[in-house]
Amino acid sequence: MPQQPQRGHTGRDLPTARLIRGVALAASLAVLPLATACSGGGKDDASASSKPTKVPVSPAAQFVAPAKVEVIANLTGCKPKIRIDADELRQGLCHTPKVDYLITTFPEEKYKQTWLDSAAIYGGKYLVGTRWIVSAKEPKMLGTFQAKLGGTIQQLRGIGPTPAPNAS
Repeated sequence: MPQQPQRGHTGRDLPTARLIRGVALAASLAVLPLATACSGGGKDDASASSKPTKVPVSPAAQFVAPAKVEVIANLTGCKPKIRIDADELRQGLCHTPKVDYLITTFPEEKYKQTWLDSAAIYGGKYLVGTRWIVSAKEPKMLGTFQAKLGGTIQQLRGIGPTPAPNAS
């Protein structure tokens, strides 16, 4: 009796499902420079430390973390457009009149850490919580989101030349 190919929980052949997950992960990493490209790179970025900013967890966030993209988006006042729905991460885009931002959630903390390690080459500021990350085109908005969600703001350095110190 011929053996049927193994199928994943989506009903696809396992090699096909792995390929789709790999493409989704690569796509999220490809979008990362776009999300951080507007971080400015001005004096504030040059002097920012890589130490996270600690803030008490907001009362609403206590009940949702680790959360789904939709829950975080609801707390920040948007309805997300899901861009990536893979086993390793889910990512939704929020578009508001004030700012565009990405919400990425992870099923395990190790996936979040891998994402942050990969993002480190691009630099930028991120709001990081329990198995979730928010990145915004306007990093100053992360403080507003932090008040609603909790988490810590992390400055990732990036690679390449750093701005020269001022001669003053």
